[in-house]
Amino acid sequence: MNNPKIVVLGSCSIDFTTYAPRLPNPGETLHGTKFNTSFGGKGANQCVAAAKLGGNTFLICRVGDDQWGQKYIENLKTAGVNVSHVYKTQNVTTGIAQITVAENGENQIVIVLGANGHLSKADVKATEALISSADVLIGQLETPFETTLEAFKINKGLKLLNAAPGRSDIKEILPYCSILCVNESEASILAKHNVDSVMTAAEALKILLNLGCETVVITLGEKGAVYATKNETPIHVFCETVVPVDTTGAGDAFVGALATFLISNKERPLHQIIGAACEVATLSVTKEGTQTSYPTNYIPFRKEYHYEML
Repeated sequence: MNNPKIVVLGSCSIDFTTYAPRLPNPGETLHGTKFNTSFGGKGANQCVAAAKLGGNTFLICRVGDDQWGQKYIENLKTAGVNVSHVYKTQNVTTGIAQITVAENGENQIVIVLGANGHLSKADVKATEALISSADVLIGQLETPFETTLEAFKINKGLKLLNAAPGRSDIKEILPYCSILCVNESEASILAKHNVDSVMTAAEALKILLNLGCETVVITLGEKGAVYATKNETPIHVFCETVVPVDTTGAGDAFVGALATFLISNKERPLHQIIGAACEVATLSVTKEGTQTSYPTNYIPFRKEYHYEML
């Protein structure tokens, strides 16, 4: 039996994470409690999350020709990701993210693109056969937009865009999206409509669907997610309430899980697939770290996930 391919075009970054009692105010210096270095970047996070759930994953990305780039490649191999299209870039550093995590689980992140900014249309051309044949293609906005757009134009399967970090100038790609996945702040930016509740998220869904996407999912943290397809009533999917330890990368866990379950459980209704993805994201916030917090040996659909029509 053919093993469906999940191809991720995106970013690899090294996360430098400090833990503090709370997030600092502008100009303020705080004493932190701990520091660690880990592997991150939205593209790689989503790919690793899918791989840990049993997905047949391929990552197309760029790292620097430095110590971090080589370490990242080894990390991806260990996670079970195919690294045949992870390219080293000369004279540029591997991308980094500087993260501060508060005791309540909230975080602040500053990223430096490094090699991620060099992922190009030529890289898409070199991997055209893989991209075209992917059962699911995942893209984000931490690498050049025109590169992601080019890949979405040639893929013949499901195209899942995680429009993060948030920006409003990406309307050209939206008609190519099978699924657009954004959080509250990203939805607010793209829809030009403030999203701060389930009902305002439902309103934003209608705006985003009118931009050309087939399906839109807005994640709402501990409130779960809302989604809609054209001509269908929006649905709110609930998730379990937990005490968060570290929310970094939870959205990426959701995206990786969503892609995996979309192709491994096609017979399931979308609200149940989204419910399982919410559960994976919820599990991830109960542990410190990003990729290290993603579950393995996870069994979805052991229960029916609660949802309501809006």
